[in-house]
Amino acid sequence: MKSGFVSIVGRPNVGKSSLINALMQSKVSIVSSHPAITRIKVLGVYNADEGQIIFLDTPGFEKNRSELSKSMSRTIFSCVEDSDIVLFLIDAKGWQEYDEKILESIKKYEKKIILVINKADILDRKEFLLPLIESSFEKHDFLEVIPLSATRKNNVNGLLKAIFKHLPRGEKIFPDDMKTNIPLEYEIAEIIREKIVNSTYQEVPQSIAVAIEELKPGNKDKKMIAIKAAIIIDRENIKPIIIGKNGEKLKAVGSSARKEIEALLGKKVFLELWVKTVKDWKNRPDIFRGFGYGNF
Repeated sequence: MKSGFVSIVGRPNVGKSSLINALMQSKVSIVSSHPAITRIKVLGVYNADEGQIIFLDTPGFEKNRSELSKSMSRTIFSCVEDSDIVLFLIDAKGWQEYDEKILESIKKYEKKIILVINKADILDRKEFLLPLIESSFEKHDFLEVIPLSATRKNNVNGLLKAIFKHLPRGEKIFPDDMKTNIPLEYEIAEIIREKIVNSTYQEVPQSIAVAIEELKPGNKDKKMIAIKAAIIIDRENIKPIIIGKNGEKLKAVGSSARKEIEALLGKKVFLELWVKTVKDWKNRPDIFRGFGYGNF
């Protein structure tokens, strides 16, 4: 039996959340084409005959422009420090300067590192990978270099085999029926935030958080779950973008989120959303810790 912690690190938008979802064969982390969307340490527990892998999906490395981004940086390094193996992600377009800076910052922890070359499906011919693999070994003595496509789930099993090969021996750490560490209210908040991010403009995502203010059985129908959620923004001028003309965008977000939350809970959901301005919330730990950022 083998078991241990495996953190997934890399620059924003390289596919870390897509990878943990592919490895877990279910959605445990929100996904967006916008960069730097993951804000909490997402724990996914993978069980197999060989043992148990505890995956830690981390926020993307970014400049510490706010107290929130500083908190996310601390989250990344705490994950690396707690890991038995680090999965370091780049994409198949090749090494970027920021990738090399991130690698240098995690090498000091002296952890076993597997390099994952994500988005390998974008290459027309597989032999184009060979020079990238060779040059990667010149940068660091990686345990292995694994090319794959997280979105297409190509070679995900190959990565799992490599992880189990290098994982230490040990009994399972978590029960078999546990898949994630995220409390339900934060999981629901993340679903709502994902829908907002994916339906708004490029400049909006970093300004949005979601706070679940009520989660309880319905007043009339006890089999239904009533949820009230506040969409938190830091500038009043963002509000029209989220709400949309005649409230259509907010309605669409609510409808899409409600369907996914119902699938998660296995129950009908009444979802009430509204938009609330909290100025400079990203620089106020007393506020953003209430959204779950920096708690896990």
